[in-house]
This record gives sequence, C-alpha cells and structure tokens, in this order.
Amino acid sequence: MPSDTPEPAAPAPATAPTPPPPPAPTGYRALLRNREFAGLYAGLTLTVAASTLSGFALGTLVDRQTGSPFLTAVSMYGATFATVLGALTLMSVADGKHPRRTLLALQGLSLAGVAAQAVPGLPLAARFGLLLLLGFFQSLGTGTRMGLLAETVPTSAYALARSLMNITAGAVSVLGFALGAVLLGRLGPYRVFAVAAVLTGLALAVVAVTVRERSIRPTRRPGLRQTWTTNAELFAHPGRRALLLNLWVPNGLVVGCEALFIPYAPQHAGTLLAAGSAGMLLGDLAVGRLLTEERRRRYAFPLRLLLAVPFLGFAFDPPVPLAAAAVFAASAGFAATLPLQEELLALTPDAVRGQVQGVESAGRMTWQGIGAALAGAAAQYLGPATAMTVLAAASAVVTLASRRAVARAATADTTAAANTAGTADASDTGDTGDAPAAPQVSAGG
Repeated sequence: MPSDTPEPAAPAPATAPTPPPPPAPTGYRALLRNREFAGLYAGLTLTVAASTLSGFALGTLVDRQTGSPFLTAVSMYGATFATVLGALTLMSVADGKHPRRTLLALQGLSLAGVAAQAVPGLPLAARFGLLLLLGFFQSLGTGTRMGLLAETVPTSAYALARSLMNITAGAVSVLGFALGAVLLGRLGPYRVFAVAAVLTGLALAVVAVTVRERSIRPTRRPGLRQTWTTNAELFAHPGRRALLLNLWVPNGLVVGCEALFIPYAPQHAGTLLAAGSAGMLLGDLAVGRLLTEERRRRYAFPLRLLLAVPFLGFAFDPPVPLAAAAVFAASAGFAATLPLQEELLALTPDAVRGQVQGVESAGRMTWQGIGAALAGAAAQYLGPATAMTVLAAASAVVTLASRRAVARAATADTTAAANTAGTADASDTGDTGDAPAAPQVSAGG
C-alpha cells in the first residue's frame, strides 16, 4: 500500500569545483618552459638578427654605390616608415581565424624578400622597393605575433614576456651590428644577405614546429574596411587613445635626442649609445622581472618623466661621464612601455588584440622616425645640445599634460577587471543582473 508521505528528494549531485587556473610564470626560465612562447621568442630573436644583418648589409651596399649619407640612412632605417602602412591598411589580418598560418605566410614573404636582396646587380630602386615591402610584412607579422603572445601566456605574465622579448631584441640588435661588421669584412654584403635569409628561414621553421593554430577566434574577414573600422574604434576610446599617445610621443621625442649623439659628440657617440642600450636593458629587466603588476603601474608615471628629465642637463654641456650617466638613467625610463602596454591589453577586446598591438608597435616605430627628423631639423638652427633639451622638455610636457587621462585609463582597466569578475561570479550563481559587459581578457594558452 503506497504511503501518503512523499519520499525525500534525492540530493542534487554536487557540482565539481572549477579547478584554479595554473599559476603564472614568475621568472624567465619558467616562461621559456612554455613551448609555444619559446617558439615565438626564438622566432622573434632570429627575425631581429636577420633584419639587423640585412639592414647593415644594405646600408653598406648603398654607401658604396652612392656615397650619399641620406640614402644610406634611409636604407638602414627606412623600413620603419613602412610599418605605418601596415597599421593603416591590412593590420586586421593579425586577428584572422588562422593567426599561425598568417604568421608563417608573412615569414615566408619576408624570406623571399631578404633572399632577393642577395641577388648581385639588383638595381637600387628595386632594393628600396623590397625594403618597403619587408617593413610592411614585418609590421603585420609583429601584430600577428603579439596577438598570439597574448593567447599563449597568462595575462599576468604578459609584461614579463614582453620584457624578455624587449631585452633580447635590444641585445640582438647590438650584437647584430657588431657581427655584421665582421661578416661584411669577410663575406661581403651579398653573402651577408644570404646569412640573413637563412636566419629568416630558421625563424619560419621554429614557429612552424612549436606554435599551434588557434581556433577560438571569431570568424572575421580581414581587409581594408575591417582595419579602418577597428582603428576608428581604437582611437574613439579615450583610455586607449591616452595610452597610445604616451607609448608613442614621449618615446619618439627622446629617440630624437639620441639621434643627435653623433653631431653632439662625434668622438664619444659610441659611449653615449652604449650607455643608452645598457640603461634600456636594465630598465626592462628590473620593471618586467622584479616589480609586481601593481608596482609597475604605480611607477609608470615616474618612469615616463625619467625618460626625459636627464636630457635637460645637456643644456649645460656636461662632461662625457656625466652625459653618459644621464643617458643611462633616461634610457631606463623606456621601461614605462611595459605597464602602458599591459593597460592597453586589458582595455582591448580579445577579437582585436593582434591589430591593436600591431598598431601600437607601428606607431611607436613611426614616432621614433618622426622624433629623429624633428631633432635633425631643430639641430640645424639651435645646435645639437639645445635641440636635445627642447625635445626632452616637449617629452616631459606631453607626459605631464596626459597624466590624468592615463590615470583614468588605469581606473577604467580596474573597473573592467572587476566587472569581468562580477559577471563570472553571477554566472556561477545563476544571477543574470544588468551589470555592464566588460571586454574579456583571455588567460591565454
């Protein structure tokens, strides 16, 4: 006979707790144990080495054939101006559905361009055309590589990863110029081009065997319209606009100061350049490796001021040891790019990370060229020391004037992170409140 008393309901099965995310790497060695990051890192290192050697070889070849300092300088650094073309036209390919395939294709095009430079008897017009194409491809490759980087490492390790890449790229550039001088004496420019082509091919092979394809991206059709649309949205956001301004203009103006070392002190320009390289490497190492994310953001403003203020002392024509110390201290301020890049990433939706980082890199390089041009023009009328002082003062003014805007961007970043966490908590508890959706930042691979 059935009972009128209802049977107790069976207990609901316990929901398995979500496993915590793996801890972020806390050092460079731990970061390099990530196979995909190690592949991106090695690919970048080989690409920078190849670019340095090919630039040195092309500059030497142009100098021998023309004897023109202007054409020689353009041949060595003109590719940086082509990067802005990539940012304005096809940078949206960095966020396509198959970023690994895109990076490999761009590396293949770069390999073909560098190999073509090794052909003897190629007209100079063709060599300059190849130079612009290589700069264009490299700008798209940078955006694609940085987009993959943001998906490969946890967000909390992004600054550490960029720090290691910056340090290595700077060191490889210095060693590349030194090695290039030796190789040119022994092999000649055409064979140096061949060595650069081999390094570019190795970079392609390393990426091919270490980096996996990403299928989590939304389907987007890269092209001119998509690039312009994303760029318009990027600059319409006041926080991202302020961060880009501070990543581009103060740095570019100080690079203009460095471009005047040779006319300022011809006999000691090497000492000043070496001091600048050492300060930049030490700054990236200390900020990326030793400081927490909170401290990096706290010190971002002092570092941006440090970038400019020591150069004001050149107005007093200091002796070389003091000038070198000032350059060393100022160059450590370049490490302010790390916390600014971190904040920019946090304010960027996942779907356009590659393009935004590519635009940031292209704009920074372009402003370095603009800074050098402004410095050269000012030095014609004011002299090198006064021109450096003026550009350094302008850099400090931009940093001071935009301080509040950057602080608001940091606040928006914190709010976005809190909203993201709140949305995640609400979904866990079944709450579907009206909290605003914040751009999600993936923890990467």
